[in-house]
Amino acid sequence: MAYYQPEEIQRAKEMDLYTYLKNYEPEELVYFSRGTYMTRTHDSLKISNGMWYWFSRGIGGKTALEYLIKVRDYTFIQAVETILGYSNVKPPTMYQQPKKVQNIRLILPKRSKSTDKIISYLSSRGIDKDIINECIDNRLIYEDLPNHNVVFVGYDKNNVPRYAGIRGTNSSRYMKDAYGSHKAFSFKLESTEKTDSVHLFESAIDLLSYATLKKMENKEWYNDNLLSLAGVYQPAKKIDESKIPLALNYYLNQNQDIEKIYLHFDNDSAGRIATMALKTILPKKYEVIDDPPLIGKDFNDFLCAKKGINYKKRYEKER
Repeated sequence: MAYYQPEEIQRAKEMDLYTYLKNYEPEELVYFSRGTYMTRTHDSLKISNGMWYWFSRGIGGKTALEYLIKVRDYTFIQAVETILGYSNVKPPTMYQQPKKVQNIRLILPKRSKSTDKIISYLSSRGIDKDIINECIDNRLIYEDLPNHNVVFVGYDKNNVPRYAGIRGTNSSRYMKDAYGSHKAFSFKLESTEKTDSVHLFESAIDLLSYATLKKMENKEWYNDNLLSLAGVYQPAKKIDESKIPLALNYYLNQNQDIEKIYLHFDNDSAGRIATMALKTILPKKYEVIDDPPLIGKDFNDFLCAKKGINYKKRYEKER
């Protein structure tokens, strides 16, 4: 078991939730109204005046430590380790060589021998079964135990799992990153051929939806680099002071031949602002192309509309 000095524990206890999310998980922090924010995962969790309160559960607090324990179900040691692991690394600056990411061990959810539940769920979202099965075969997605959620796995350059995003397969809005996940290594599909472009998405579901749409058009979806940010990108209030998302910053540093970046963000205010921010702050050597879905809020909406799937009616509690 890890051991921390009293002064380290005190430092972890002192960090408030807003500071933690703003600096280390900015994609999870969503502006709600003047002086108030909410989290991307839980829209009833509000942050204001140095405090936070999760209205749907009736629990609250002040610190990031309390949030990780009460909301994300971390143990005390896991929460301390997470905060200290982040705070020992400065937030990423615009397109600089990334610092060595903190070496917190990723704890992957237990793997089910069955994949029936996740195949059924992803198919109900319109995603092509061959694409689903290819992701399963390549250990990019799997079904967990005991909840039978879908797990989206991201790997580092040595093919070691470093990120795992968990998504509920029922009518809940359950979304969570596995303990030890680092968003620099978020879920992606890499091209089978050399290409100078990368396609960016807010979520793994949208990424897979885009791949399905390409396949429906008889296009070679497997010859595109597809990268998920593992959540909504939240720019700074002053757009030109915004940071490049962790996943994209790391990807660009690892793939120096990239010249074109396609932004496939949502057709909502957050998606439009995120697009404007990246078009502003990305180095001029890149050609940045805005390509949102033609129909609906996101690419899964677009896919479901093309296939005639009334997903929202079936899972009306999900969004």
